Amino acid sequence: MGQFILTVSCRNTVGIVAAIATRLAANGGDIRQAQQFDDEETGSFFARIAVAMQDGTAAFEEGFSEDASRFDLKWTLRPADRKRKVLILVSKFDHCLGDLLYRMRIGELNMECVGIVSNHPASALNVTQHHGIPYHHFPISRDTKTEQEERIKRVITETGAELVILARYMQVLSDGFSAYLSGRCINIHHSFLPGFKGAKPYHQAHERGVKMIGATAHYVTGDLDEGPIISQDVEHVTHADTPDDLVSKGRDIERRVLARAVAYHLEDRVLINGRKTVVFT
Repeated sequence: MGQFILTVSCRNTVGIVAAIATRLAANGGDIRQAQQFDDEETGSFFARIAVAMQDGTAAFEEGFSEDASRFDLKWTLRPADRKRKVLILVSKFDHCLGDLLYRMRIGELNMECVGIVSNHPASALNVTQHHGIPYHHFPISRDTKTEQEERIKRVITETGAELVILARYMQVLSDGFSAYLSGRCINIHHSFLPGFKGAKPYHQAHERGVKMIGATAHYVTGDLDEGPIISQDVEHVTHADTPDDLVSKGRDIERRVLARAVAYHLEDRVLINGRKTVVFT
């Protein structure tokens, strides 16, 4: 039997779960796992359902379209084992890139990296796992920003990339490009947002004598570092830690937070809820 993931979001009302379960049962769907969340603040409903189906999904999708129209549902249905095509953007800080490629190679992340884009040449990176993956060196300046982003758009279109990952890509995206990527681009911010925004957040944290540092993975929106948060983590530090110590510890946090967020997205565990997210773990 094929394994599929069904995600649903809509205004909460009576009968949604019953309609989903009835439609699945009518088409031979065997629910293996189901998670749901009712947001009382917004009156919204979210669900992630893992289901096995014997004869494919065509009949279910045709019938479920009627339910979707009746309840005004937003929904997706994907094969659970299908690799998602991913494009990774990176600058000179390549620790997150190397970690993602390693996790992909060992099967921990169910994805296919269809390309790497950087504003620096490949020789500027220390990782070696990118060999065999198309590498696009697109230099950027204030005068060529629009042209450079159009080149990235062409790569996205030509490769069929479903997710773009900013793996410490140290360029501010334009509002138009951010809107183009909305809901399908994940950024790792080297700070525990909201706080210590802007340049050198670890140095800001050091000056304030913080006792923990963190990192935040979030979806990209037109508001810089204000997109819906997917995953965060922290690391304890002490008065004896230097800014370099914080940077070193921060690299480890960034790697694991970004990898976790990417995994959640690839497994359809993240649903956007306004400025927030619902994450089914």
